[in-house]
Amino acid sequence: MPDSDKTGHLLAVGVSHRNAPLELRERLYLADGHSTELAQELGAVVLSTCNRTEIYTLGGERDTAREALERYSGLELDGVLATWEGGEAVEHLFRVAAGLDSLVPGEAQILGQVRQAYEAALTAGATGPVLNRLFEDALHTGKRVRTEAKLAEMPESVAESAVELAAKELGGLEGKRALIFGAGRMSELAARGLKARGAEAVVSSRTLESAQELADRLGGRAAPFDAVAVELTHADLVISATRCPYPILHAEAVQPRETPLVLIDIAVPRDLDPEIARVEGCRLFDIDALGEGLVGRDEDVREAERIVAEEAAGFADWLRSRDAAPAIAALRRRAEEIRSEELARAEHKLNELSEHDRRVVETLTSQIVNKLLHAPTVRAKEAGSEPLKELFALRDEGD
Repeated sequence: MPDSDKTGHLLAVGVSHRNAPLELRERLYLADGHSTELAQELGAVVLSTCNRTEIYTLGGERDTAREALERYSGLELDGVLATWEGGEAVEHLFRVAAGLDSLVPGEAQILGQVRQAYEAALTAGATGPVLNRLFEDALHTGKRVRTEAKLAEMPESVAESAVELAAKELGGLEGKRALIFGAGRMSELAARGLKARGAEAVVSSRTLESAQELADRLGGRAAPFDAVAVELTHADLVISATRCPYPILHAEAVQPRETPLVLIDIAVPRDLDPEIARVEGCRLFDIDALGEGLVGRDEDVREAERIVAEEAAGFADWLRSRDAAPAIAALRRRAEEIRSEELARAEHKLNELSEHDRRVVETLTSQIVNKLLHAPTVRAKEAGSEPLKELFALRDEGD
């Protein structure tokens, strides 16, 4: 049910690389269709990436979100999920959109992933005015951070960090042979980073056509998936970034090596069998290894945090103002009722006035009411509806 039909507070529930191991995150990863189904079921926005699966809702219950994720994953999640409520949920989402909560601070892809999650929920009719404003403000915050805090100059993606790790492990990439699994955006970013450092990239995917398209764009070579065993014997490096729900390379397919073979798995769920790490000469890294030693520039991060705090405060102001609107309307209705009642009591005296003078009295009393209500209206927008209701003994509609 969309948030326009609910009352309650903002709630965010989920896991990320900060509080859950990869083994759990990969089982909680939701493909696009499942994310949309869950968004419709919960009246929420569901953000599921390689590093996080989080549900953002208004007025929902933590246990309801937990039970839904348990049903999709088959996991027992009691005590596992992180929870953010109210202002903490707002600030958390804004930090996520800004890239401040990413494995690699400032990485570029998360802002697009937040946008896709929001647009999918919006199209599915799973959001309402509050969630819409929340995510629009989050996207605006992400853009501000990337421009004003210059986080765009920090590592752009997990793929770029994988290339950095490969260069470190191999002592440089000039003349090295890399095998890329997958033909999507992440694979392309990795392949471009490798090419820029002098490596030769071979692209392999479940469909040769998609691999060939990427190879053509890069000026590289494509290889059919059934030729992987041969390609591996010549490779110095493997970077894998498919969206396959199961491992695509098992330890049995990898031969022991005299020269090092570096394998970097940036997919969630994982593409590469963890047992590959036991094969002689193989160095296997998963996505969690990419965050080690990657620290953003302190000054830029502080500026980004300041922008997040400013935008979160702005959203809180809007939310309080929206919350106070019914009470303000009720106060104005009550004031107008009192004004009308008093004018009615003075009707016999007003009959002695000319039409012009009667209009003057109407205008004057209306202006007095408006001026008296101006300060309470402003304060209510700042503090919310409760002080106004208590001070003027206002009742909610239906009471």
